[in-house]
Amino acid sequence: MVDTILSSKTKEVVIGAGRPFVIIGERINPTGRKLLAAEMAAGNYERVRSDAITQVEAGAHMLDVNAGIPLADEPAILAEAIQLVQSVVDVPISIDSSIVEALERGLAAVQGKPLLNSITGEDERLERLLPLVKKYGCAFIGISNDETGISEDPDVRFAVAKKIVERAMDHGIPKADVLIDPLVMPIGAMASAGRSVFRILNRCRDELGVNTCCGASNVSFGLPNRPALNGVFLAMAISNGLTSAITNPIEHEIKQAIQAADVFMGHDENCLTWIQANRPPAAPGDPAAASAEARRERRERRPRRE
Repeated sequence: MVDTILSSKTKEVVIGAGRPFVIIGERINPTGRKLLAAEMAAGNYERVRSDAITQVEAGAHMLDVNAGIPLADEPAILAEAIQLVQSVVDVPISIDSSIVEALERGLAAVQGKPLLNSITGEDERLERLLPLVKKYGCAFIGISNDETGISEDPDVRFAVAKKIVERAMDHGIPKADVLIDPLVMPIGAMASAGRSVFRILNRCRDELGVNTCCGASNVSFGLPNRPALNGVFLAMAISNGLTSAITNPIEHEIKQAIQAADVFMGHDENCLTWIQANRPPAAPGDPAAASAEARRERRERRPRRE
């Protein structure tokens, strides 16, 4: 397996097997959010600013930025949104659009090494977008569908994934810069959706040696208590090789399930992240807590060697 390295202006995020799971915050997306869509179309990015800060504070390692608004100037809005997000948080960006011109504007505006979301397996799309990936030196998400649509057969979807990886390598793009999306379908409409994704994830890890990503919330579409379903799905997907996902870190069930999966996969050294997130707050006047705080302050005051 390879590591996928992404960056903002000053911070790196590494996606890879044996590493903590990478959360890509999903909320800067006007699809299904009428108020956000209207605000972005009008040049008002205050909600984008708030969503960016809130998601990073909740634990997002990266942020997906989408500006898919009907009848709007998507390339210009996407570039402006990316610039705004980068001005308020320091995390790598996933540039999310189905429009090639918007992706290129986003790539020109972003700082660091971003993730391009996304490239499907159609020959025309591959030949148009892979040179863009090579030009900008970014990584990208390859989605396992092509001209024939989305197959219910996981082996057919894997074949598309393999094609994308091989075509990328033909363009001089290394495996490390390819993340495969196995395409998560709604479990309420397709009973085999979970098993299909797990099969593809295993084959991407074992046969292609590439990292993976998905839009996790799709799995629960149309069902009640979606955060609980999404969290359990992510934990199971992680155990089958999923290394990153576009999801909502603000939902407690999702974030807790990811942290628990990292513990059991051995990706949370000494369970420190879990302990820090779940340790009960110290009672006022607790001498142990006061002693620990005093030790921390002494360490911070201690002169550092250059």
